[in-house]
Parts: sequence; structure tokens; C-alpha cells
Amino acid sequence: MKTKSLQKDKVNIITLGCSKNLVDSEVLGGQLTAGAYDVVHENKRDHNIVIVNTCGFIDKAKEESVNTILQQVELKRRGKLDKVYVTGCLSERYKNSLEVEIPDVDAYFGTMELPFLLKKFNVNYKAELIGERILSTPNHYAYLKISEGCNRTCSFCAIPLMRGKHVSRPIESLVDEAKKLVQRGVKEIMLIAQELTYYGLDIYKKRELPKLLHALADISGLGWIRLHYAYPSKFPVEIIDAMSVRENICNYLDMPLQHASNRLLKAMKRQITREEMEDIIGEIKNKIPGICLRTTLISGFPGETEDDVEELKSFLTKMQFDRVGIFSYSHEEGTSAYHLSDNIPEDEKQRRAEEIMEIQQEISYRKNVEKVNKVYKVIVDKREAGKYLGRTEFDSVEVDNEVIIKSNKKLIIGDFVNVKITNAYDYDLEGEVV
Repeated sequence: MKTKSLQKDKVNIITLGCSKNLVDSEVLGGQLTAGAYDVVHENKRDHNIVIVNTCGFIDKAKEESVNTILQQVELKRRGKLDKVYVTGCLSERYKNSLEVEIPDVDAYFGTMELPFLLKKFNVNYKAELIGERILSTPNHYAYLKISEGCNRTCSFCAIPLMRGKHVSRPIESLVDEAKKLVQRGVKEIMLIAQELTYYGLDIYKKRELPKLLHALADISGLGWIRLHYAYPSKFPVEIIDAMSVRENICNYLDMPLQHASNRLLKAMKRQITREEMEDIIGEIKNKIPGICLRTTLISGFPGETEDDVEELKSFLTKMQFDRVGIFSYSHEEGTSAYHLSDNIPEDEKQRRAEEIMEIQQEISYRKNVEKVNKVYKVIVDKREAGKYLGRTEFDSVEVDNEVIIKSNKKLIIGDFVNVKITNAYDYDLEGEVV
């Protein structure tokens, strides 16, 4: 493919958006590597081909994706690159428009068109290579995508438009991939899907996430299993039962709730009320009193009032979540909320989000203070600016707290150590190895 020299082609994959996209990029890298290509992730130089794996979830993500494509096209124009390909959610959703607006891209591919993308490299998709990913994460943790797509009909969400209907992967396939990851040195696996609790309904005709959890927990050498993105409506509490009896399943659950106003929950088509959410959370906390609960919220949904914001604040104060993320509502064409009037200015959406996070900041600090003088199992993630940084089982990668670890001895990245917490901050902890 490279015409300017006899140097071997080198492919740089740039990933934007969520961890599910990251897994797609790792799978792509594995397939290209099997086809004898040299593949890197997020490399700054020494490559001649770029594949941009885009995100199309909300406006800011779409803007970042477009800007990244334009940057790579400019490098191609200046002779720094031979080829630029685009894949992922933005390309799935806006392929026709992108082909017109940015024609210098060599080809665009949707989320389900990996075999066609590989054909551009004269590489055939190999189904037997499922699990043979080129990890872009540190060697000691990895994401495990247990399903694709989503059958939910949340009015604000464009994911089903870009990813299609829910498709579960068989338990055997997931266990096999997890074993291969552990053999490569992975200590922590984070289960991801657009909707974890739906797992199994399509291929087993019932919710089988608990069965999958037990099968994964049986894998020797797998230190932590972490759950992300559990839908609250019809939540299968058997998940919590599995968590309570298996030591290597983290007492951690990421359950996006989006809001607490019943009026807005109905408009969002969340199929649940505030009262039902409180009941579920109460039951989860009763089963595992020390569980860490993370949620995600939306500010500025069409029609949201100050009363709705105050209700959300009171909900956070009452429920005392350990971790909270929030993003401003993005008016997405093709969703059922698109016909509503996006009547709240962006700066007002942001102001409301900041107000809500001020409530959570106080909660987070108070919960962190409670950890002082206690000892926790911590995984060592990295060494940065002369300090070791790690996480407890209550913290996921990038989105949650970190532990600043003091140690008189050299620590090995990826190892578990016991750390006594000595200081607490709003979103981080500090401690020493014991």
C-alpha cells in the first residue's frame, strides 16, 4: 500500500469516545496484526496510515471526532500520511454527509463493517481471532465487552441508531477471552456493554449476567471483576448475590440513572420512577452495605425546571452515591426527544450541572474522610512524577478516585498492595503501603 518508500506499512489507530470503542479498536488491531501489519494505538509518529475510530454520542464528542479527522486529513495533504480511514459511531451515523464534507478521507466504515475495513488492507476477518486483541490499556487491566447494541428506547440516546439491537456474546466465548487476557497478565477485567443487565435475554431467553459472573469468577489469577452500565429498570438482584459471595467481583456497580424527577424520567422513557430507583438502591445496599455505587446524570433535558434540579439535588443528598458523573443534554436527531424543544441554553445546562456536582463533591469528600486510617487493597496502576498511583476496588479507571501511594520500596505496576489511608481529598486518597 505504501508507495513513497519500501518501508513497511504502520497503522496508527486513534480511538475517541467510550471504552466500548476502545475494545473495537483493540479487536481491529488484532486482526491487522494477524495480517502482518505493524499496529500502534495513539502513536504520534513513524506511521503512514491512520484509522480514526469515532464517537457520535453527543455534540462535544462529534465535534472532537470531526476535528480529529480534519487533523489527520491535513497531515495527509502535507505528505505525512498515505491513507486516512474513518470508522466508528460518527461514521455509522453520518457517513453520507462526511463523504461530502470531508472527501479526502480514503474510506468511511460503520460500526459493523470491520470485514470491509480489513479488505482495504487485503486482510480477511478471522473469527477464530476473537479475543486476540492488541491491548491499548496497561497490561494489568482490560475491558471485556459482553454484548453489542441496545434494545432500550431512552428518548435522549442515539446509541441504538449507531450500534443496533442488543446482541449478547456466549458465556463460553467470554470466559475463553478472559482466560487469554489473564494469561497475558491482566489482573482486572471491566465488564462493559450498553446495558449489562439485558445480557443473555436474546440467546438464552433469560437474564444470565449472574451466571456469567460466576463463570468469570472461577478463572484462576483473575483478581478483580468490575461491572459498568447496569440499567435500573427490572434490575436482576441476583447480580448482587453473586457479588456478595465471590471475592474477586468488586463491590462496585455503575448504574446510570439520568435523573430523579418522575416527570423527566417519563419523558426520557426510562421505564422507572424515583421511588422504584430508591427501592432498588436500598435493596442493593442492604445486601452489600459497603458497595460503591456510581451513577450518571443529565442536566438540561428539554423542559427541565429549577424544581426538577432541586429534586435531583435532594435525591443525591438522600442516596449518597459514591461516584457521580454528569453531562449536558445533547439534542440528537433521530431520537424520540428530538421533537421536543431544546429550550435550555448551553450555559444554563452547564450551570445546573456544576450546581449538582457541588453537592456530590461534598459527599465524595465526606466519604473519603471516612476511609482515613483504614487499610484497603489497592492495585498499582502507574508511576507518575515520582509517585505511585493506584485504585481501590471502589474505583474504576479514569472516571473515579485514585490513591496516591507512598512506599519505601519499589512497587510493581499491576500488583496488589495493602495501603493504609492517611489523607483524604475531594476525589482522591493518599496512603502508605503496610
